[in-house]
Formats: sequence, structure tokens, C-alpha cells
Amino acid sequence: MEELARESIRSISLLSRPARGSDVPRLGSFGAIFIMLKSALGAGLLNFPWAFEKAGGKTIVTLKMSLLTLINLVGLVILGYASSISRQKTYHDVVREVCGQRIGHLCEICFVFNLFMISVAFLVVVQDQLDKLTGNTEGEMPYHWYSDHRFALFVMCLFIILPLSVPKEIGIQKYTSSCIYIIHSSLISVFFWVICNRLDSWASMFSVVPTICFGFQCHEACITIYSSMENKKITHWVFISVTSMIFCLIIYTLTGVFGFLTFGRQVASDILMSYPGNDVVMIIARLLFGISIITIYPIILLLGRSVILTQILRFWERRAIITSVFESRCRLILTILWITVTLLIAIYIPDMSEVISVIGGISAFFIFIFPGETLN
Repeated sequence: MEELARESIRSISLLSRPARGSDVPRLGSFGAIFIMLKSALGAGLLNFPWAFEKAGGKTIVTLKMSLLTLINLVGLVILGYASSISRQKTYHDVVREVCGQRIGHLCEICFVFNLFMISVAFLVVVQDQLDKLTGNTEGEMPYHWYSDHRFALFVMCLFIILPLSVPKEIGIQKYTSSCIYIIHSSLISVFFWVICNRLDSWASMFSVVPTICFGFQCHEACITIYSSMENKKITHWVFISVTSMIFCLIIYTLTGVFGFLTFGRQVASDILMSYPGNDVVMIIARLLFGISIITIYPIILLLGRSVILTQILRFWERRAIITSVFESRCRLILTILWITVTLLIAIYIPDMSEVISVIGGISAFFIFIFPGETLN
């Protein structure tokens, strides 16, 4: 895989602009597809079996997912085209350039809030798995403060997530992309092994739309990925988008069907929580999925942090000269605040479905509304 480009969020490149003619490594086709999949596949995977149960069965949800996949593809192509004509390299910059300042500011607010809530959802997922691994849910082990899942989550944020999130560039994430697909394949295999063919009655169709929107959402990162590509032809971008969405549809459908058929009405909003904590296969699955989430979290944080940092640098630029030390301190402070607040919220959120319902509603802006506005 070719080297990942320098941080594609060029809105904070006030401090370091590469000289013309300098060799900047770009993304190839495989790299772009991997990063697209990594942006889309995450905590939503665990929620899809619950969505199948809520909607009343595998057939109706699969049809709805197929329809929304087509809509997602249209949105991705529109965003790539808007990026090419506006020559902007982030989602919110494209919307501001094409739709005007007011819609651009609204997009930035929705962008940051959505990424913030996604970060919360990721930590909730990790906390659930830690709760199962420590045996707190079933009361299998005596309680000790150092074995509490909340303390373990804090240590993980401090020593793993924080160091991965502080760097200005996202190049380190290319080394962790391949583990995502191994993890998801493992989870699908687990559901297949324990399948028991239990069906459910019809229920509300529209209750699962937020889950589907959340699961297929990679629109915030798509322009960043497009801007980092070596080949920026629209036809090539269509190929990247179609390939990524097909893989997403297959993985989410298989996970939702196998999880739904396994547990039926008893399926939890986090499918891994439906399995016992002492199952060896599921212990491995929890560990792998935790690693997956930990490697995705820094990308989400970087995208959200860039918007806030850009506004701070623009404001400060009117008063004084921006130095690299000042920029580094602001980036570190924003990173610590982001992780701290999301950690505190995640500790007190009891149900992942509540977080995803909020995220899915906001995701509709990035999947349906803002891409449509760029056509006006």
C-alpha cells in the first residue's frame, strides 16, 4: 500500500504549507478503499442485529439497507465532484465554498457534534467489552477498584488513545487498517457458528434508519480521503465509493442476519453483550473489536479537532503571530479535553442504542441534506 498522504485536513496548514513540486505521497486505490471502510465500519456493526429485531426481520432491513446504500453512493459521488470543482479538502470547507458561510458554519457545528458523539459511542462499546471481560456483569469475580471497567477504560484512554490522537498527521493509521477486516470476519464467523434460526414478527420499519445511517456513514471523511488520492478522476472516485459501500453492505448484512437469527428478541443493542463473558471465542472477539475501536477513535478525534483548531488559529491570527509551539499546545489541549469529556459521558451512558439514535439523526445531514445542498 502506498504511503498515506500528509494530514488531509489542510484547513490547519497555516503553519506548514508544502512547497510546490515537493513529493507528497498520495493514496492509491487500495489505500483509499481501506480508509473508507475503516471510517464506515465500527461500533455500528454491533448494533445491526438489534436493528434487525426492531424492524421485524432480516428481509425488510436488507432491502432498506440496499436502498440507503444507493443513496449513500450518490452522496459520495456528489461530494467528490464538489471537492474537485471547489478545490477544498475537507467536508465543511466544501460545504462553505459551495453553499455559503451560513450553511458552512451549520455544517461545522453538526460535523464536530456528530464526531464527538461517535467518539462517545466508541468508548461505550469499549466499556461494555471491558465490563464483560472483568466479569462485573455476571458477578463472576470479586470487585476490586483496579479491576473496575471504568478504571480500565481510563487507563486505556491515557496510555493508548491519547498517544495515538496527539499527532498532527493520520499516517500512523495505515498500519492498523488491515486488522479491521480480520476482526469483522471473525465476528461474522462467530454468529454463523451459533446461529439458531429464530425469526420475529413485523415491527416498525423506520426505527432502524438511524442505525443504518450511522453504520454507513463515512461522508465526513470521504472528502479528506478524496483529496489525498493520487488519482482524482471522478470515474475512479465512483469505483472507490462503489467498492467500499458493497463491502460495507455485505459485512453489515451478514452480521445483522446472523446476530438476529441467533438471539431473536433477546438480542442486546450491543450484540457482544448477548454472549456470556466466559466464552473463549467471544473473549477473543471482544479483544479484537476493542483494538478495532481504539484504532478508529484517533481518526474521528483528528477530524473533529481540526475544525475547532482552525477556528482558534484564525481568531488568534488576528492578534498575534501563530507559532508552531502555540499550535502544538492548542492541539494537545483540545485532544485532552475531547478524550476527557467523551470518557466522562461514556461512563454514564447505560445503552449504546441511545447514543446511536442521536448520531444517526445527525448523520442524515451529512448523507442526505448537505450533499443535496451542494447541487443547488
